[in-house]
Amino acid sequence: MSNTLTARRLALCALFLLPGLAMSSWVTRTPAIRDLLGASTAQMGLVIFGLALGAMVGILGSGPLLARLGAKPLIAFGTLGVAVSVPLIALGAAAQIDGVVIAALGLFGLSMGGSEIAMNVEGADVEAITGRPFLPALHGSFSLGTLIGAILGIVATAADFSVIVHLLTVGLCGVLILIVCIRFLPPATGRRQKPKSPVYRAERAVWRDSSVWFIGVIVLAMAFAEGTANDWLPLIMVDGHGLNPTLSSTVFAVFAAAMTLGRFLGGPVVQRFGRAWVLGASALSAVIGISLVAFVDNSLVAGFAVVLWGLGASLGFPVAISSAGASGENPATRVAFVTVIGYVAFLVAPPLLGFIGERAGLRGALIIPLLVLFVSIFLSPVARTRPSSIQIGTP
Repeated sequence: MSNTLTARRLALCALFLLPGLAMSSWVTRTPAIRDLLGASTAQMGLVIFGLALGAMVGILGSGPLLARLGAKPLIAFGTLGVAVSVPLIALGAAAQIDGVVIAALGLFGLSMGGSEIAMNVEGADVEAITGRPFLPALHGSFSLGTLIGAILGIVATAADFSVIVHLLTVGLCGVLILIVCIRFLPPATGRRQKPKSPVYRAERAVWRDSSVWFIGVIVLAMAFAEGTANDWLPLIMVDGHGLNPTLSSTVFAVFAAAMTLGRFLGGPVVQRFGRAWVLGASALSAVIGISLVAFVDNSLVAGFAVVLWGLGASLGFPVAISSAGASGENPATRVAFVTVIGYVAFLVAPPLLGFIGERAGLRGALIIPLLVLFVSIFLSPVARTRPSSIQIGTP
C-alpha cells in the first residue's frame, strides 16, 4: 500500500473518530445537561429534536453537494461544525437557554449528517482501490471516539467537572484534527459525471434497484440500534434501571467498547463468513441485547446485555454500506443513498423515543428498534452481492 493511501486511511480514521468523541461527550453529560435545563423526558426529546432537524437538512443537502463538490469540502466544513457546536451545547445548558442548546444540536446534526456521508463514500472508495474491508475499521474509529469520550465523561461526571470546560476541550481537539488531517484527502471523490454522460444515466437507474432499497432497510435498522444507545442509553440506565449518573456512563462506555472491539476485529470475520451471515448474526445479537435491557428488571443483566447490543450494532452499519457499494454499478451513488437512510435513522428516529418514553418509559420505547431489527434479520440474505468492477473515485 502506498504512503499516500496509508495517509488517506489514517486521516479518514482520525476524522471519523471526532464525531464519536463529540457524540459520547454530549451523551455522557446528558443527565447533567438535563438537570441544568430542568427538562423532563419529553422536553429532552424536544431538545434532541434539534439534532434531528439539523441532521435532516445536512442529509438532504449532502447528496447534491457531494455530486457537485466531491467529498473533501463536505468533510472539512462538517468537521468544523461539529467542533464548534459541542461547546455551544454546554454554554446553552449553563445559561439555561433551551433555544441555544437546540440550535447547537442542530448545527451538530447538520455537520455530522453531511460530512459522515462524504466520509463513507471516501471509505468505500478505499475499499474499491485495495479490495479489502475498510469500512468496519473506519466505523471502528467512530466507536473508538465514543469510547474515549465515554471514559472522559465518566471521569468528568464522577468529579463533577465543569460541562463547559469539558465540551470546550472536545471542540478544540476537533479543530486540531481537522487542521492536521484534511490535507491527506483527494479533492474530488464522489464528484458526479456531467448530466449527459452514460454514467449519469446509469446513476438514475440505481433508485430502481430493489436490492439497494432492501440494503437501505438493513442500514436503517442497524443505525437505529446504534443511535438509540448513543442518544438514550445513559438515561435508560438512570431512569429505567435506577443507576446513578456515573454508573450509567460506565454502562455506555461498555457499549462503546463492544462497538469498538467488534468493528476493529470485524474485517476478518466478514472475509471468512460473508456479508449476509454477518448482517443476520449482528441483527440477532442486537435484538437479544436490547430485549434484555428492555424486559429484564436487573441492572447486572442490563450491563451484560449492552455488550450483545454493542457487538450486534458494531458491524451492521458498515457492512451494509459495503454491500450497497458492491451491489452494482455506480457504487458512489449506492453508498450515498443507503448512508442517507442510515443517518436518518441514526439521528432522527431516536428522538422519537423520548415522546414514547414519556408514556411507556424509555425501556418500553425500545420495542421500536426491536421491531425494525427483526425485519432486517430476514432481509440479510440480500447482502450476497458480487463486487462491482467500477470504482467510486473521480472519473
